[in-house]
Amino acid sequence: MDEVLDTGANHLLAALPDAELRRWLPLLERVDLPLGHVLYESGVTLHHVYFPTTAIVSLLYVLENGASAEIAVVGNEGIVGISLFMGGGSTPNRAVVQSAGTGFRLPAEALKAEFNRAGPVLHLLLRYTQALITQMAQTAVCNRHHSLDQQLCRWLLLSLDRLTGDEIVMTQELISNMLGVRREGVTEAALHLQAAGVIRYARGHITVLDRQKLELRSCECYAVVKKEYDRLLPDEFAK
Repeated sequence: MDEVLDTGANHLLAALPDAELRRWLPLLERVDLPLGHVLYESGVTLHHVYFPTTAIVSLLYVLENGASAEIAVVGNEGIVGISLFMGGGSTPNRAVVQSAGTGFRLPAEALKAEFNRAGPVLHLLLRYTQALITQMAQTAVCNRHHSLDQQLCRWLLLSLDRLTGDEIVMTQELISNMLGVRREGVTEAALHLQAAGVIRYARGHITVLDRQKLELRSCECYAVVKKEYDRLLPDEFAK
């Protein structure tokens, strides 16, 4: 199958009007996004934006001592590289693939040219950006005020929404880097969920057994973020 035919696997691309999508099709490139691959580093000028299809990308802030914490996740609902059309050109965070898969990339100039047309793409990208900012703000609140168990539940739910199945491949080290906590804390929280029959956890594989229980054990932060995405983005984004 021609790679351009599955652009609908990214909901943001699927939401584009036909005329705008046709302008992008010759420029969109299908790319593999392996686990741990860095799409951009802090302060580096971006040359492409990425539209994940089956991969999930984590936006991380990395401190001078090497410690890091996740500020947002982007999957098949969105785009990686919003600083390009927001006018900054670069950003102080790092984008790392947290769940391997595929996606599309588009040259920076093509995106900026479409954004500057001030048409449907501009309005769509600004609504997406508002939803992403909500996720970032809610993540900060969650990390400050809620338990590690609740944070892990929120993180698992956000990841599940961006995957087609119920299994997440993720090492303890990566999860601890995302949440900004020690590996021992992640292990303890995961074992709590496993003992409650919510997940099965072994060798870097997390399988969600009961999503309803997972949502009940999560704090309100997941619901706030999901409600904002559903409110701001078109029907193509609905699960």
